[in-house]
Amino acid sequence: MTRLSSCPPLGFGVLGCADIAWRRTAPALAADPGVRLTAFASRSPEKGRRFAERFGDAAVTDYDALLRRPDVDAVYIPLPAMLQAEWIERALTAGKHVFAEKPLSTRAADTARLFALAEERGVVLKENAMFLHHSQHTAVDRLLADGAIGQLRGFSAAFTIPPLPEGNIRNHADLGAGALLDVAVYTVRAALRFLGPRLEVVGATLREADGVVRSGSALLVTPEGVPAQLTFGMEHAYRTEYALTGSTGRLRLDRAFTPPPGHQPVVDVTRQDHREQITLPPDDQFARIVAAFVREVRGEAPAERAASAAESRRVAETIDALAARAVRTKAPGDVS
Repeated sequence: MTRLSSCPPLGFGVLGCADIAWRRTAPALAADPGVRLTAFASRSPEKGRRFAERFGDAAVTDYDALLRRPDVDAVYIPLPAMLQAEWIERALTAGKHVFAEKPLSTRAADTARLFALAEERGVVLKENAMFLHHSQHTAVDRLLADGAIGQLRGFSAAFTIPPLPEGNIRNHADLGAGALLDVAVYTVRAALRFLGPRLEVVGATLREADGVVRSGSALLVTPEGVPAQLTFGMEHAYRTEYALTGSTGRLRLDRAFTPPPGHQPVVDVTRQDHREQITLPPDDQFARIVAAFVREVRGEAPAERAASAAESRRVAETIDALAARAVRTKAPGDVS
């Protein structure tokens, strides 16, 4: 297999100058030796110039023009949820590898179709499920395998954020995806990671206002009867954690989904008469997933590529099932 260091860097274009691109993903792309940022496309010329000035590359205002550039091998797409599928499809059709923010689409059928198109075109499509690449979760795996809490009896996860400014796209039904596709997906991914792909939705609640899901909860279960209780929302105090309960103890991880690169994770393990806090080394989950994408494009990680695609399809299916089974309520005063 050809070593990455002997390959020319991937020419990367950024299609949509979102805040997540500015803060986390574009810096991770710029820092990876396997990547060369070549162009930024934005509907706002000012945003495009801002990115180009920071990262030293060209700014263009036309998305299609970026996709036509011969120096763009791969595209990073951080567009609003309702626009993602259209531009992912255009990029794949143009023969570009695609690294995209979640959700890839708003329906499981469309997500499956996009992965099928990527296979047909011989290019890589990868969803930015960055938190799964943090080494803290591998450390949790080792603790579970070593019997730190005995036999697994249950899983819970919560990801909640404070109310967003009115102009934020996640507050608008025609652009954003609300709490279900923007926040709940983290808890669903974590549950599937630890409990496996056969996890099924038993019930759910969704609270809506102005046509947007603001918060919710869900109960899922494995065929063996191990439950997963999920809480999510964007009208709460900030919370990002998961916990695993076993026959002899409980394990909890805070900052499970959004640890900054310098953060040292702490795993809290509680047993009958003993509590232990295990401090782990810091890690950069954005740098790790960018490196994983480059490996997949280079053909160095076919199993990882297949697993990533299967996981994204299963997450989309689970979110569809959650939405279909949910009891929906309206926020007080909502007339939508």
